[in-house]
Amino acid sequence: MTARQQETTGGAEPIAPFDPFELQDTVSGDLRDPYPRMAELRREAPVHSGPVDLGNGLPGVDPDRPPPVTVFGFDEVVQVLRDDGTYSSTVYEGIMGEVMGRTILQMDEPEHRLHRALVSPTFRTKVLERWEGGLVRLVVDELIDRFAERGSADLVRELTFDFPVQVIARILGLPRADFPVFQRWAVEITSVAANWDRGVAASAALRDYFADVLVERRKRPADDLISDLVVAEVDGRRLDDEEIYSFLRLLLPAGVETTYRASGNLLFGLLTHPDQMQAVRDDRSLLPVAFEETIRWEPPVTVILRRANRDAELAGVEVAEGADVGLLLGSANRDERKYERPDEFDIARPSRQSVGFGFGVHVCLGMHLARMEARVAIDTLLDRLPDFELSSDPALDPHIRGLAFRSPVTLPVTFAAC
Repeated sequence: MTARQQETTGGAEPIAPFDPFELQDTVSGDLRDPYPRMAELRREAPVHSGPVDLGNGLPGVDPDRPPPVTVFGFDEVVQVLRDDGTYSSTVYEGIMGEVMGRTILQMDEPEHRLHRALVSPTFRTKVLERWEGGLVRLVVDELIDRFAERGSADLVRELTFDFPVQVIARILGLPRADFPVFQRWAVEITSVAANWDRGVAASAALRDYFADVLVERRKRPADDLISDLVVAEVDGRRLDDEEIYSFLRLLLPAGVETTYRASGNLLFGLLTHPDQMQAVRDDRSLLPVAFEETIRWEPPVTVILRRANRDAELAGVEVAEGADVGLLLGSANRDERKYERPDEFDIARPSRQSVGFGFGVHVCLGMHLARMEARVAIDTLLDRLPDFELSSDPALDPHIRGLAFRSPVTLPVTFAAC
């Protein structure tokens, strides 16, 4: 264990588990259902110029900047994401650049293509297959062991929030004792808009931590992702240390947030639709289908941003050079022009592509990992606790909430103890 890891974990003693609900702002507000308002605005027009109220008040607007543009329609969101020459990802430099460093999130072509090529082997099919069999199922089993004999559990607090960070940390080859602090840093970085100083401090702590790890991996390479990043090369180009730190600071919260929220939303959809849960119990091949429907119906991230490189027009709306463009993925995924009964969760609906993981050159790099993790987690739950169902206690009121990030904050279930 390095000096930094000793400092982080207090020596051999593990840190107390991190309760994400200590940080109430991490759920991005208490908005329970933004979709009726999104539908109302989408039916007025698929693209709006100027600030819009999505249910939590009008946002502030900088009078020195061009009016912001908000995109609600599916086809219009896809049009923006296809046209990365007109609509730039550099908007994220001022949002996440300060806490994550320079990452593929904020890069345009051709820089984005090179950096993505350097890190994308991490997520190739053979690697995911190895992680699935020897890692993800093991992590999920260990977590279920903690409550299987009890006959009840909160699947958010005891499973969906915990397993993704454990998977990512083990992929990186990091000590088990440090998992709770990684969870805290991941949440603090992601919720930087709610508490800037806390997010910046978490970013610095991660950099210091990974600096020690890189020194070790260069001396003693291991079978882990950090060792792979140290030697990754495309066309003679390697990642320098700051680029590795930035990628790891992106991977940790992205891997934790996306999978924990997507898994929770999938479980919520199935638990609140018992007939569809039974269909999945009877035929596990429906799990990937159920996951894709979840990403359409309740994507974990409902909005992404772009900035206009030049004057443009979108669905008849003028977009001024320099304007921030908000792409409401959650609204696009419920566009009635694209989907029938778009507000319904229905794993039997005809398959149609959604934008739950984005689209185009910036489509989510870790989407295949998220799919695999969620599938393995639910499959393992069904193997271990085949009769689990939502608690009948009405006071618990499980539901999905949030705006930019959405997921349930609790999933109380009961089952036959085993």
